[in-house]
Amino acid sequence: MIQKTLAMVAIMAITLCYSKPASAEINVTIEEFSQLTGRQEDDHRSALRVFLNTCPDMKPQDWQNLCALAVNQPNTRHFLEMFFHPALVRFVTLGVFTGYFEPELDGGLQPSKWFQYPTYKTPPNLSKGRPYLILRQVEAENVLASQGLEIAWVDDLVEFFFLQIQGSARVLLPSGELIRLGYGSYNGRSYKSLGAELVRRGIYDHHKVAVQVIQNWVKYHPIAGQNLLRHSPGYLLFLGIPDLPAHKGPREDRNWSLTSMRSLAVDPKFVPLGAPVWLEKKGKKLLNRLMVAQDTESVIKGPQRGDISIGAGLEVGRAVAKIKDCGRMSVLLPIQRAYAALLEQGR
Repeated sequence: MIQKTLAMVAIMAITLCYSKPASAEINVTIEEFSQLTGRQEDDHRSALRVFLNTCPDMKPQDWQNLCALAVNQPNTRHFLEMFFHPALVRFVTLGVFTGYFEPELDGGLQPSKWFQYPTYKTPPNLSKGRPYLILRQVEAENVLASQGLEIAWVDDLVEFFFLQIQGSARVLLPSGELIRLGYGSYNGRSYKSLGAELVRRGIYDHHKVAVQVIQNWVKYHPIAGQNLLRHSPGYLLFLGIPDLPAHKGPREDRNWSLTSMRSLAVDPKFVPLGAPVWLEKKGKKLLNRLMVAQDTESVIKGPQRGDISIGAGLEVGRAVAKIKDCGRMSVLLPIQRAYAALLEQGR
């Protein structure tokens, strides 16, 4: 799930790509595969392997039938075009697509002068769907401290904040051991963009707001920076994942391991989790690719809003910060389900 998106860097993209109409009526268009740009150049087999990792958990019978048929298909593209139909679900002309990654932080299993910022697992008194403690209470007042909830302590407050957005991380211990953190739960509070807050204060113009800019500002203004990092009341709680190998992607809350450049975070109100999705992203680096809807995030809202899983590490993170592009995505649905969605729209 979760906040994996660097939401503040998408502010300008959202403004440039669309303005949400007053009615916000959802429009469903059944497309032909020939309308999908670049479909013949993509490696459909690679995407099908990701689909096969998730489709066994899709409960509806039509998805289960297609999941069984997908095994050992000699021609993946032929299989998709025979049993699926692309459905464009939207209330805007263009969508917004960003990227997320798995940060790498240095940390320890005990607090020290180097490792001061704890990552917490879910406390037993947190009720799903009910607002819980705000971030300022957790960090400044240490409300969750000394309850046996700490998983690891990390060394950088700014990186720790972005971990709260990304939802998963690799923590490298002094011994060389690697701890994998995954999404545990969410405190039910709204996310507020740090970039938007800096713009509101008159510190930066919209076109200058980027992740690296925010990081530098916080580091050069330590007191004001700490207050800024607590501006958003929403935060994440984590799970330690001991059985996840280093070569595997992060594991989201349905226990699916994400695949770089094939996994997409979506709004499950509009896109079934586990479904194949054809993505056409514009921007400096075009991307026409078959993805799989494997993840959700509290800041990903709407039928044409997606977040692309990119990979892990600092260099990947820098590349991710530059992804904030317009585009569109079509959900590949079982044929009868696609036409049912079209009929439902007319009622």
